[in-house]
Amino acid sequence: MIHKTAIVDDKAKISDNVKIGPYCIIGPEVEIGTDTILHSHVNIVGNTKIGKNNQIYPFSSIGTPPQDLKYKGEKNSLVIGDNNKFREYVNINPGTKQGGGITRVGDNNLFMVYCHIAHDCLISDNIVLANNVQVGGHVTIQNNAIVGGSCAIHQFSRIGEAAMVGGMTGVLSDVIPFGLSMGNRNNLMGLNLIGLRRSKVSNENIKKIQLAYEIIFKSPNFRENIEGLNSDLKNNEFVKKMLKFINSDKKRPISLPPSK
Repeated sequence: MIHKTAIVDDKAKISDNVKIGPYCIIGPEVEIGTDTILHSHVNIVGNTKIGKNNQIYPFSSIGTPPQDLKYKGEKNSLVIGDNNKFREYVNINPGTKQGGGITRVGDNNLFMVYCHIAHDCLISDNIVLANNVQVGGHVTIQNNAIVGGSCAIHQFSRIGEAAMVGGMTGVLSDVIPFGLSMGNRNNLMGLNLIGLRRSKVSNENIKKIQLAYEIIFKSPNFRENIEGLNSDLKNNEFVKKMLKFINSDKKRPISLPPSK
């Protein structure tokens, strides 16, 4: 159903059972999947593909050009998966040439009021961004991460799987999978134990993650400390994810516990 006040370009591809509410604007290169709902006053433009069963709330703006002075109008895109909720005033930009030209958002995510996702970001699945989270360009957020309200995430930062970032944190350094990070400028404060238990990770695995964490971050020389892990810890599936994250980009700073 398309409301009579909505402006939908004839070239847009609108699937079955899509509901487009009052005063929405849909551009010519937009594709919207089955059962998606645009409540009202939603603006979707650019080369934007949106999957199935998404809900987009009033005054969201999706697919407008990147806020990057290097962007010169080159071809780019924004790809959004299924079952996401975009609350009021959410803004998402497509990619730039410097980042491969694409911004991706996965499935089953919740973006609360006033969230911004900048160009060239990779947002995976089952993620929660609370109110007013500002995500800079080229940021990666892995599955099941939670970011508290009014956080600012610096460009090129990475937030690992099932990590949690406390509210009003400035994220300048990468947060390891399963990590708990917070502070005016983010420090690693331990592990996201509540998130691990909610994900039904066994107590045995949680103990191994905790032991690995204690060894790796016992001092600021965390890369050297990794050598102190025994084979049992190194071969644990969850510890492997932590190590892969740390080693996959050695140029990026890693969030560390505060200095004692």
